[in-house]
Amino acid sequence: MARRALILVEGHRRMGLRYIRAARHLELFPITLSADPAQYDYLTAESCEAIRIDTDNLDALILECSRLRATYDIAGITGFSRADESAYATAGKLCRYFHLPGPDPASIEQCSDKFAQRQLLAEAGVPIPAYRVAENATDVESSAAEIGLPVVLKPAAGSGGSGVRLCRSVDEVAEQASYLLGGKHIWRSSPRILVEEFAQGPLYVAQIMGDEVIAIGAAVYGPPPHFVCRQLIYPALLTDAEHKRIADLSLSCLRALGLDWGPTNIEFRWTKLGPVVIEVNPRLAGTPDPELAQLACGVDLVTEHIKLVIGEEWDLRRRHSQAAAARILVPDRDGILDWIDGDSQAAAISGVAEIKLYIKPKTPIVREGNYLDKIGHVIAASTTADRTEAILQRAVDSISWSITPFPNLDSEGESVPDNFSGSTTP
Repeated sequence: MARRALILVEGHRRMGLRYIRAARHLELFPITLSADPAQYDYLTAESCEAIRIDTDNLDALILECSRLRATYDIAGITGFSRADESAYATAGKLCRYFHLPGPDPASIEQCSDKFAQRQLLAEAGVPIPAYRVAENATDVESSAAEIGLPVVLKPAAGSGGSGVRLCRSVDEVAEQASYLLGGKHIWRSSPRILVEEFAQGPLYVAQIMGDEVIAIGAAVYGPPPHFVCRQLIYPALLTDAEHKRIADLSLSCLRALGLDWGPTNIEFRWTKLGPVVIEVNPRLAGTPDPELAQLACGVDLVTEHIKLVIGEEWDLRRRHSQAAAARILVPDRDGILDWIDGDSQAAAISGVAEIKLYIKPKTPIVREGNYLDKIGHVIAASTTADRTEAILQRAVDSISWSITPFPNLDSEGESVPDNFSGSTTP
Protein backbone atom coordinates (compact mmCIF):
# COMPACT_ATOMS: atom_id res chain seq x y z
CA MET A 1 0.00 0.00 0.00
CA ALA A 2 1.41 3.41 -1.01
CA ARG A 3 2.48 5.77 1.76
CA ARG A 4 0.08 8.70 2.32
CA ALA A 5 1.80 12.01 1.66
CA LEU A 6 0.99 15.62 2.45
CA ILE A 7 2.47 18.03 -0.10
CA LEU A 8 3.49 21.44 1.27
CA VAL A 9 4.07 24.18 -1.30
CA GLU A 10 6.91 26.22 0.17
CA GLY A 11 7.63 26.27 3.91
CA HIS A 12 7.34 28.69 6.78
CA ARG A 13 10.14 29.60 9.16
CA ARG A 14 7.87 29.75 12.20
CA MET A 15 4.82 27.63 11.28
CA GLY A 16 6.39 25.00 9.04
CA LEU A 17 7.64 22.75 11.84
CA ARG A 18 4.18 22.63 13.41
CA TYR A 19 2.73 21.42 10.11
CA ILE A 20 5.45 18.81 9.73
CA ARG A 21 4.87 17.41 13.22
CA ALA A 22 1.07 17.54 12.93
CA ALA A 23 1.22 15.71 9.60
CA ARG A 24 3.38 12.97 11.09
CA HIS A 25 1.03 12.68 14.04
CA LEU A 26 -1.75 12.04 11.52
CA GLU A 27 0.46 9.32 9.97
CA LEU A 28 1.19 11.38 6.85
CA PHE A 29 4.54 11.71 5.10
CA PRO A 30 5.23 15.45 4.59
CA ILE A 31 7.00 16.51 1.38
CA THR A 32 7.98 20.15 0.88
CA LEU A 33 8.25 21.68 -2.59
CA SER A 34 10.30 24.87 -2.45
CA ALA A 35 12.34 27.18 -4.64
CA ASP A 36 14.94 27.21 -1.85
CA PRO A 37 14.50 24.45 0.76
CA ALA A 38 17.71 25.53 2.54
CA GLN A 39 15.96 28.62 3.95
CA TYR A 40 13.83 26.39 6.20
CA ASP A 41 16.15 25.03 8.90
CA TYR A 42 13.57 22.60 10.28
CA LEU A 43 13.58 20.54 7.07
CA THR A 44 17.13 19.39 7.76
CA ALA A 45 16.66 19.17 11.52
CA GLU A 46 13.59 16.95 11.11
CA SER A 47 15.07 14.93 8.19
CA CYS A 48 12.14 15.98 5.99
CA GLU A 49 11.93 15.25 2.30
CA ALA A 50 12.23 18.46 0.31
CA ILE A 51 12.32 18.99 -3.43
CA ARG A 52 13.80 22.08 -5.05
CA ILE A 53 11.43 23.42 -7.70
CA ASP A 54 10.20 26.74 -9.07
CA THR A 55 7.01 27.18 -7.04
CA ASP A 56 5.90 30.02 -9.32
CA ASN A 57 5.71 27.51 -12.20
CA LEU A 58 2.35 25.72 -11.97
CA ASP A 59 3.13 23.34 -14.84
CA ALA A 60 6.36 22.26 -13.17
CA LEU A 61 4.51 21.65 -9.90
CA ILE A 62 1.84 19.58 -11.65
CA LEU A 63 4.54 17.50 -13.31
CA GLU A 64 6.36 16.96 -10.00
CA CYS A 65 3.18 16.00 -8.13
CA SER A 66 2.30 13.59 -10.95
CA ARG A 67 5.74 12.02 -10.56
CA LEU A 68 5.26 11.72 -6.80
CA ARG A 69 1.91 10.01 -7.30
CA ALA A 70 3.75 7.05 -8.79
CA THR A 71 5.30 6.44 -5.36
CA TYR A 72 2.92 8.01 -2.87
CA ASP A 73 -0.77 8.31 -2.25
CA ILE A 74 -1.07 12.12 -2.19
CA ALA A 75 -3.65 12.65 0.54
CA GLY A 76 -3.64 16.44 0.31
CA ILE A 77 -1.84 19.59 -0.80
CA THR A 78 -1.54 22.92 0.98
CA GLY A 79 0.86 25.85 1.07
CA PHE A 80 2.23 28.78 3.03
CA SER A 81 2.16 32.49 2.31
CA ARG A 82 5.31 34.35 1.34
CA ALA A 83 5.49 38.07 0.62
CA ASP A 84 1.97 37.56 -0.72
CA GLU A 85 -0.48 34.65 -0.73
CA SER A 86 0.84 33.21 -4.02
CA ALA A 87 2.03 29.85 -2.66
CA TYR A 88 -1.30 29.23 -0.93
CA ALA A 89 -3.22 30.14 -4.10
CA THR A 90 -0.93 27.85 -6.11
CA ALA A 91 -1.67 25.01 -3.70
CA GLY A 92 -5.36 25.64 -4.33
CA LYS A 93 -4.78 25.32 -8.08
CA LEU A 94 -2.96 22.03 -7.56
CA CYS A 95 -5.87 20.77 -5.45
CA ARG A 96 -8.26 21.62 -8.27
CA TYR A 97 -6.09 19.87 -10.84
CA PHE A 98 -5.75 16.67 -8.79
CA HIS A 99 -9.37 16.75 -7.49
CA LEU A 100 -8.32 17.20 -3.86
CA PRO A 101 -9.98 19.33 -1.14
CA GLY A 102 -8.71 22.88 -1.14
CA PRO A 103 -9.54 26.59 -1.21
CA ASP A 104 -10.83 28.41 -4.28
CA PRO A 105 -7.61 29.87 -5.76
CA ALA A 106 -9.52 32.71 -7.44
CA SER A 107 -10.92 33.81 -4.07
CA ILE A 108 -7.46 33.62 -2.49
CA GLU A 109 -5.88 35.74 -5.24
CA GLN A 110 -8.75 38.23 -5.18
CA CYS A 111 -8.54 38.59 -1.41
CA SER A 112 -4.75 38.98 -1.57
CA ASP A 113 -5.20 42.13 -3.64
CA LYS A 114 -5.96 44.59 -0.84
CA PHE A 115 -7.65 47.05 -3.22
CA ALA A 116 -9.92 44.37 -4.74
CA GLN A 117 -10.63 43.08 -1.23
CA ARG A 118 -11.77 46.50 -0.06
CA GLN A 119 -13.93 47.02 -3.13
CA LEU A 120 -15.78 43.76 -2.47
CA LEU A 121 -16.17 44.50 1.24
CA ALA A 122 -17.48 48.00 0.52
CA GLU A 123 -19.97 46.66 -2.04
CA ALA A 124 -21.25 44.21 0.60
CA GLY A 125 -21.73 47.01 3.13
CA VAL A 126 -18.92 45.83 5.42
CA PRO A 127 -17.50 48.76 7.44
CA ILE A 128 -13.93 49.55 6.36
CA PRO A 129 -11.69 52.63 6.50
CA ALA A 130 -11.84 55.12 3.62
CA TYR A 131 -9.27 54.18 0.97
CA ARG A 132 -7.75 55.00 -2.41
CA VAL A 133 -5.23 53.21 -4.62
CA ALA A 134 -2.31 55.05 -6.22
CA GLU A 135 0.46 54.13 -8.65
CA ASN A 136 2.66 57.24 -8.38
CA ALA A 137 3.74 59.78 -5.79
CA THR A 138 1.39 62.49 -7.05
CA ASP A 139 -1.63 60.22 -6.73
CA VAL A 140 -0.50 59.11 -3.27
CA GLU A 141 -0.32 62.70 -2.06
CA SER A 142 -3.65 63.71 -3.59
CA SER A 143 -5.31 60.57 -2.16
CA ALA A 144 -3.99 61.39 1.31
CA ALA A 145 -5.34 64.93 0.98
CA GLU A 146 -8.80 63.61 -0.04
CA ILE A 147 -8.98 61.18 2.87
CA GLY A 148 -7.40 63.51 5.43
CA LEU A 149 -4.38 62.95 7.65
CA PRO A 150 -3.33 60.77 9.33
CA VAL A 151 -3.30 57.97 6.75
CA VAL A 152 -1.75 54.54 6.45
CA LEU A 153 0.29 53.74 3.36
CA LYS A 154 0.77 50.10 2.41
CA PRO A 155 1.50 47.99 -0.68
CA ALA A 156 -1.70 46.73 -2.33
CA ALA A 157 -0.22 43.22 -2.15
CA GLY A 158 1.88 41.81 0.66
CA SER A 159 1.78 40.60 4.25
CA GLY A 160 3.56 40.83 7.57
CA GLY A 161 3.43 44.62 7.74
CA SER A 162 6.09 45.01 5.02
CA GLY A 163 6.04 48.54 3.66
CA VAL A 164 3.22 49.66 5.99
CA ARG A 165 3.53 53.03 7.72
CA LEU A 166 1.37 55.54 9.55
CA CYS A 167 1.85 59.01 8.06
CA ARG A 168 0.76 62.03 10.12
CA SER A 169 2.06 64.79 7.85
CA VAL A 170 2.41 65.65 4.17
CA ASP A 171 6.18 65.19 4.46
CA GLU A 172 5.76 61.67 5.91
CA VAL A 173 3.38 60.76 3.08
CA ALA A 174 5.93 61.91 0.51
CA GLU A 175 8.75 60.11 2.33
CA GLN A 176 6.89 56.78 2.46
CA ALA A 177 5.74 57.07 -1.15
CA SER A 178 9.35 57.65 -2.16
CA TYR A 179 10.45 54.61 -0.17
CA LEU A 180 7.83 52.33 -1.70
CA LEU A 181 8.29 53.56 -5.27
CA GLY A 182 12.01 54.29 -5.18
CA GLY A 183 13.31 50.72 -5.42
CA LYS A 184 13.83 49.95 -1.73
CA HIS A 185 10.61 47.95 -1.36
CA ILE A 186 10.48 44.62 -3.23
CA TRP A 187 7.41 44.27 -5.42
CA ARG A 188 6.25 40.94 -6.83
CA SER A 189 3.83 42.75 -9.17
CA SER A 190 3.28 46.26 -10.53
CA PRO A 191 3.65 48.83 -7.75
CA ARG A 192 0.31 49.99 -6.33
CA ILE A 193 -0.04 51.77 -3.01
CA LEU A 194 -3.13 51.65 -0.83
CA VAL A 195 -3.77 54.95 0.92
CA GLU A 196 -6.09 54.32 3.85
CA GLU A 197 -7.78 56.25 6.63
CA PHE A 198 -6.17 55.51 10.00
CA ALA A 199 -8.86 53.73 11.98
CA GLN A 200 -8.12 54.33 15.66
CA GLY A 201 -9.11 52.01 18.47
CA PRO A 202 -8.29 48.62 20.04
CA LEU A 203 -7.20 45.90 17.61
CA TYR A 204 -8.85 42.48 17.53
CA VAL A 205 -8.10 39.34 15.51
CA ALA A 206 -10.61 36.60 14.67
CA GLN A 207 -9.39 33.07 13.93
CA ILE A 208 -11.85 31.24 11.68
CA MET A 209 -12.11 27.73 10.23
CA GLY A 210 -14.68 27.33 7.48
CA ASP A 211 -17.56 29.49 8.67
CA GLU A 212 -16.93 29.05 12.38
CA VAL A 213 -15.23 31.70 14.51
CA ILE A 214 -12.91 29.70 16.77
CA ALA A 215 -11.32 32.46 18.82
CA ILE A 216 -11.06 36.24 19.00
CA GLY A 217 -7.89 37.76 20.39
CA ALA A 218 -6.68 41.26 21.23
CA ALA A 219 -3.43 42.62 19.82
CA VAL A 220 -1.16 45.43 21.01
CA TYR A 221 1.20 47.09 18.55
CA GLY A 222 4.45 48.87 19.21
CA PRO A 223 4.84 52.64 18.80
CA PRO A 224 4.07 54.25 15.41
CA PRO A 225 4.83 54.84 12.63
CA HIS A 226 5.11 51.08 12.03
CA PHE A 227 2.76 48.26 12.99
CA VAL A 228 4.76 45.56 14.77
CA CYS A 229 2.77 43.38 17.15
CA ARG A 230 4.10 43.40 20.73
CA GLN A 231 1.45 41.40 22.59
CA LEU A 232 -1.49 39.08 21.89
CA ILE A 233 -4.22 37.99 24.32
CA TYR A 234 -6.74 35.17 23.80
CA PRO A 235 -9.61 35.43 24.36
CA ALA A 236 -10.04 39.18 24.01
CA LEU A 237 -11.83 40.79 26.94
CA LEU A 238 -15.11 41.48 25.13
CA THR A 239 -18.71 41.55 26.26
CA ASP A 240 -21.02 38.95 24.72
CA ALA A 241 -22.53 41.68 22.52
CA GLU A 242 -19.11 42.86 21.32
CA HIS A 243 -18.02 39.28 20.61
CA LYS A 244 -21.18 38.71 18.57
CA ARG A 245 -20.64 41.90 16.54
CA ILE A 246 -17.13 40.83 15.56
CA ALA A 247 -18.22 37.23 14.85
CA ASP A 248 -21.14 38.40 12.68
CA LEU A 249 -18.92 40.87 10.84
CA SER A 250 -16.39 38.09 10.23
CA LEU A 251 -19.01 35.96 8.52
CA SER A 252 -20.07 38.95 6.40
CA CYS A 253 -16.46 39.22 5.21
CA LEU A 254 -16.36 35.55 4.25
CA ARG A 255 -19.55 35.87 2.21
CA ALA A 256 -18.35 39.03 0.47
CA LEU A 257 -15.01 37.47 -0.49
CA GLY A 258 -16.14 33.94 -1.31
CA LEU A 259 -14.07 32.42 1.47
CA ASP A 260 -16.06 29.37 2.52
CA TRP A 261 -13.26 26.82 2.93
CA GLY A 262 -10.42 26.44 5.40
CA PRO A 263 -8.71 28.95 7.69
CA THR A 264 -9.11 32.73 7.64
CA ASN A 265 -7.92 35.41 10.03
CA ILE A 266 -9.45 38.88 10.13
CA GLU A 267 -8.13 42.04 11.80
CA PHE A 268 -10.49 44.68 13.20
CA ARG A 269 -10.23 48.07 14.88
CA TRP A 270 -12.96 48.98 17.33
CA THR A 271 -13.50 52.67 16.54
CA LYS A 272 -15.97 55.21 17.90
CA LEU A 273 -18.43 53.89 15.30
CA GLY A 274 -17.86 50.24 16.24
CA PRO A 275 -15.73 47.55 14.60
CA VAL A 276 -14.24 48.14 11.15
CA VAL A 277 -12.36 45.59 9.09
CA ILE A 278 -8.68 46.34 8.58
CA GLU A 279 -7.60 43.20 6.75
CA VAL A 280 -8.91 39.79 5.74
CA ASN A 281 -6.17 37.16 5.36
CA PRO A 282 -7.31 33.99 3.54
CA ARG A 283 -5.04 31.67 5.49
CA LEU A 284 -4.10 30.54 8.97
CA ALA A 285 -2.46 33.26 11.04
CA GLY A 286 1.22 32.90 11.79
CA THR A 287 2.87 32.18 15.12
CA PRO A 288 1.89 32.73 17.92
CA ASP A 289 -1.87 33.07 17.17
CA PRO A 290 -2.55 29.34 16.55
CA GLU A 291 -0.65 28.40 19.70
CA LEU A 292 -2.65 30.92 21.73
CA ALA A 293 -5.96 29.77 20.27
CA GLN A 294 -5.12 26.18 21.21
CA LEU A 295 -4.16 27.14 24.77
CA ALA A 296 -7.27 29.31 25.14
CA CYS A 297 -9.90 26.91 23.85
CA GLY A 298 -8.23 23.60 23.03
CA VAL A 299 -8.63 23.67 19.23
CA ASP A 300 -5.45 22.79 17.32
CA LEU A 301 -5.93 24.89 14.17
CA VAL A 302 -2.94 23.36 12.39
CA THR A 303 -4.09 19.76 12.88
CA GLU A 304 -7.69 20.58 12.00
CA HIS A 305 -6.55 22.40 8.86
CA ILE A 306 -4.58 19.35 7.75
CA LYS A 307 -7.60 17.12 8.41
CA LEU A 308 -9.65 19.34 6.12
CA VAL A 309 -6.90 19.26 3.47
CA ILE A 310 -6.87 15.45 3.39
CA GLY A 311 -10.65 15.15 3.40
CA GLU A 312 -11.07 13.87 6.95
CA GLU A 313 -13.66 15.11 9.42
CA TRP A 314 -12.35 17.87 11.61
CA ASP A 315 -13.18 18.51 15.25
CA LEU A 316 -13.61 22.16 16.23
CA ARG A 317 -15.14 21.52 19.64
CA ARG A 318 -13.73 23.70 22.43
CA ARG A 319 -12.17 21.52 25.10
CA HIS A 320 -11.39 24.07 27.81
CA SER A 321 -11.27 27.78 28.59
CA GLN A 322 -8.06 29.54 29.59
CA ALA A 323 -6.47 32.96 29.29
CA ALA A 324 -3.41 32.80 27.00
CA ALA A 325 -1.07 35.61 26.06
CA ALA A 326 2.17 36.16 24.16
CA ARG A 327 4.78 38.87 24.45
CA ILE A 328 6.79 39.47 21.29
CA LEU A 329 10.50 40.23 21.74
CA VAL A 330 11.48 43.26 19.64
CA PRO A 331 14.85 45.08 19.83
CA ASP A 332 14.83 48.87 20.06
CA ARG A 333 17.87 49.49 17.86
CA ASP A 334 19.95 48.11 15.00
CA GLY A 335 23.30 46.43 15.52
CA ILE A 336 24.87 43.05 16.22
CA LEU A 337 23.20 40.81 18.79
CA ASP A 338 26.04 39.94 21.19
CA TRP A 339 24.03 37.62 23.40
CA ILE A 340 20.53 36.80 24.56
CA ASP A 341 19.99 34.97 27.82
CA GLY A 342 17.44 34.01 30.45
CA ASP A 343 15.16 31.92 28.25
CA SER A 344 15.86 28.76 30.27
CA GLN A 345 14.99 30.46 33.54
CA ALA A 346 11.84 31.93 32.00
CA ALA A 347 10.78 28.56 30.60
CA ALA A 348 10.97 27.05 34.09
CA ILE A 349 8.33 29.44 35.46
CA SER A 350 5.01 27.71 36.13
CA GLY A 351 2.45 28.76 33.54
CA VAL A 352 4.95 29.53 30.77
CA ALA A 353 3.87 27.44 27.78
CA GLU A 354 6.53 28.28 25.22
CA ILE A 355 9.60 30.40 24.60
CA LYS A 356 11.08 30.71 21.13
CA LEU A 357 14.10 32.74 20.07
CA TYR A 358 14.23 33.35 16.34
CA ILE A 359 17.83 34.50 16.01
CA LYS A 360 21.22 33.56 17.41
CA PRO A 361 24.05 35.68 18.83
CA LYS A 362 26.25 37.51 16.32
CA THR A 363 23.26 38.02 14.03
CA PRO A 364 22.98 41.51 12.47
CA ILE A 365 19.74 43.28 13.37
CA VAL A 366 18.34 45.80 10.87
CA ARG A 367 14.81 46.79 11.80
CA GLU A 368 12.41 47.44 8.93
CA GLY A 369 9.19 48.03 10.83
CA ASN A 370 7.59 44.69 9.97
CA TYR A 371 7.30 41.10 11.24
CA LEU A 372 11.00 40.46 10.55
CA ASP A 373 11.88 42.79 13.46
CA LYS A 374 10.70 40.14 15.93
CA ILE A 375 13.46 38.15 17.60
CA GLY A 376 11.34 35.79 19.69
CA HIS A 377 8.23 35.30 21.78
CA VAL A 378 7.09 34.15 25.21
CA ILE A 379 3.71 32.47 25.72
CA ALA A 380 1.91 31.94 29.03
CA ALA A 381 -1.49 30.59 30.02
CA SER A 382 -3.56 30.24 33.19
CA THR A 383 -7.12 30.36 34.45
CA THR A 384 -7.42 34.18 34.48
CA ALA A 385 -6.16 37.06 32.37
CA ASP A 386 -4.56 38.84 35.34
CA ARG A 387 -2.66 35.75 36.44
CA THR A 388 -1.48 35.10 32.87
CA GLU A 389 -0.23 38.66 32.55
CA ALA A 390 1.70 38.33 35.83
CA ILE A 391 3.31 35.07 34.67
CA LEU A 392 4.16 36.59 31.33
CA GLN A 393 5.72 39.68 32.89
CA ARG A 394 7.84 37.58 35.26
CA ALA A 395 9.04 35.49 32.33
CA VAL A 396 9.96 38.39 30.05
CA ASP A 397 11.72 40.14 32.92
CA SER A 398 14.01 37.08 33.09
CA ILE A 399 15.19 37.56 29.50
CA SER A 400 17.79 40.13 28.47
CA TRP A 401 20.17 40.74 25.61
CA SER A 402 23.02 42.95 24.48
CA ILE A 403 23.27 44.70 21.12
CA THR A 404 26.42 46.37 19.82
CA PRO A 405 25.30 49.17 17.51
CA PHE A 406 26.82 49.40 14.08
CA PRO A 407 29.96 51.60 14.23
CA ASN A 408 29.46 55.12 15.56
CA LEU A 409 25.82 55.62 14.59
CA ASP A 410 22.50 54.46 15.95
CA SER A 411 19.35 54.08 13.84
CA GLU A 412 18.81 57.89 13.98
CA GLY A 413 22.35 58.75 13.01
CA GLU A 414 23.41 59.84 16.49
CA SER A 415 26.49 58.78 18.39
CA VAL A 416 25.97 55.81 20.69
CA PRO A 417 27.88 53.99 23.42
CA ASP A 418 29.90 50.89 22.59
CA ASN A 419 27.20 48.52 23.70
CA PHE A 420 23.60 48.44 24.86
CA SER A 421 21.77 45.96 27.03
CA GLY A 422 18.05 45.62 26.47
CA SER A 423 15.15 43.66 27.86
CA THR A 424 11.85 42.39 26.57
CA THR A 425 9.73 44.94 28.41
CA PRO A 426 7.79 47.02 25.83
